[in-house]
Amino acid sequence: MIRTYPHGVTCWIDTEQPDPAAAAAFYAGLFGWTLSDAVPPGVPGSYLIATLDGQDVAAIGPGGDPGAGPPAWHTYVAVDDADAAAARVPGLGGTVVSGPEDAGPGGRTAACTDPQGAPFRLWQARRRPGAQLTNTPGTWNFSDLHTPDRAAAMAFYGPLFGWRDADMAQDAGVMLQVPGYGDHLAATVDPGIHERQAFAPPGFADVIGGLLVTAGEPAHWHVVFTVTDRDDSAATAEQLGATVLRSTEDTWTRTALLRDPQGAEFTVSQFAPPDLGG
Repeated sequence: MIRTYPHGVTCWIDTEQPDPAAAAAFYAGLFGWTLSDAVPPGVPGSYLIATLDGQDVAAIGPGGDPGAGPPAWHTYVAVDDADAAAARVPGLGGTVVSGPEDAGPGGRTAACTDPQGAPFRLWQARRRPGAQLTNTPGTWNFSDLHTPDRAAAMAFYGPLFGWRDADMAQDAGVMLQVPGYGDHLAATVDPGIHERQAFAPPGFADVIGGLLVTAGEPAHWHVVFTVTDRDDSAATAEQLGATVLRSTEDTWTRTALLRDPQGAEFTVSQFAPPDLGG
């Protein structure tokens, strides 16, 4: 069954890199991805779709213009109508940087920034609904919004996407939710989600991302990948030319913040829940 994304759900990630081929080699070595160009032969440009077990997980494109800053991972949010959603962004205090425009037959997109300056992208799906494999080793786990002002961020994202911010129990932090998303998953690609997450904080099945209040850094969206073993993945990343910036542990995860060889930062996360059996 094809995985679909309701309006307001984070649905896709990609990164634009000065050397896409080198980036493809790095991420293939780290996560086991297979990459193929979605742009037909003879058509200018390239867009490398990463797959794992034959399912779309992410993409790598060309970018990194001088003066544009280091490469980054981008987070896309599913919308029913990219033009209508983009039209609402300025009135809520954000900026439409480019688009809306067609991204080939896959869908329609727009690049935006929120009022605090965090870049994000809209995605109106056509042939490509979004990531088809998530939350398994080597795939996208979450995208977290790093922002200096939680209330101001939610005053923007809440009306635009229907998000709620919730302080999760059991040290799970602040999570962004689309009400009913868990039921959508249960009715489509993940019929056992509610039973499997019975131990998790209430409403966890509706979570589409996290929110961290941060100071001293630009507002941005940060991408997290699931891995089997944090330490092994961090060591592999270093061997492939990445930098390990820090490692942390909390109640639920063991993580490492990495910077890839061309400068894009991301996190690898090993799920390590407490022993709940007693």
